Amino acid sequence: MKYGVNVMRKNKCFIFYVAVFLTQFSVFGYAEPDHEEYAVTPYRPSVSSPAQLPSAGYLELEIGGLSTKTDSAKRHSTPYDFKLAFNEQWGAVITGEAIIQTDDGQGSRAYSFGDTLIVLKRAFVLDHESTFGVEAGIKIPTAKTSIGTGKEDYSFNSIFSHDFGAIHLDANFNLTHVGFVNDGESSIQTGEAASFAYSLNNKISLIAELSGVQRSGTDSTAQLLTAFTYSPSKVLTIDIGVASGLNRASQDYSIFFGAVLPVAELW
Repeated sequence: MKYGVNVMRKNKCFIFYVAVFLTQFSVFGYAEPDHEEYAVTPYRPSVSSPAQLPSAGYLELEIGGLSTKTDSAKRHSTPYDFKLAFNEQWGAVITGEAIIQTDDGQGSRAYSFGDTLIVLKRAFVLDHESTFGVEAGIKIPTAKTSIGTGKEDYSFNSIFSHDFGAIHLDANFNLTHVGFVNDGESSIQTGEAASFAYSLNNKISLIAELSGVQRSGTDSTAQLLTAFTYSPSKVLTIDIGVASGLNRASQDYSIFFGAVLPVAELW
């Protein structure tokens, strides 16, 4: 018992110190890009992805902490994204969790690196207010089987983003071929998410999002996410928020925080 408590405390401390270090690094240690118009393009903290790509040639990092409670079970992780646009139409995203700690509340605990999702993204800019996007991804089973499924998943996501003045909409619909299924379960999973971000000014935004997942033979899940984002500069955005499950199959709640920042100007 003492070992599990110590591991959990270390994990939480690690997440905290990573966030503090990256924030300080971005504010004090990162040289601002040469192009004055450059600004980070946050994808977190919502479930839905925006159709827009980051500025071409800038490698951006998104990292944070996530704690989830479901009945007596708890899960703590450090999610991350690396994003890079090759040009105005094409880009790639690598997503994963650097550290995962699970506790089922019955004395069983697991500790692992997470699975890795590699996504190829295409953006279609319709006008200055609307963008359509598609994503094709493969999940590589890099986590221990005690945490991950040990199988590849294949996904396709369609995105529509639109600006209504100070309100930005990201709407997603995705299909996933799940590699690991139990008897009586479908291998096809659908997911929907709609995120609304309201800009109070050029530094502060409020986010509300509804999302859900369905797969035949399993219970559907749904959640409501609310978040606050703050951008002290064009090269850093910080977020904090909470997500609440909307049915019995969903988590009780999740608490998260994170940051988005550039780590390299490649061209």
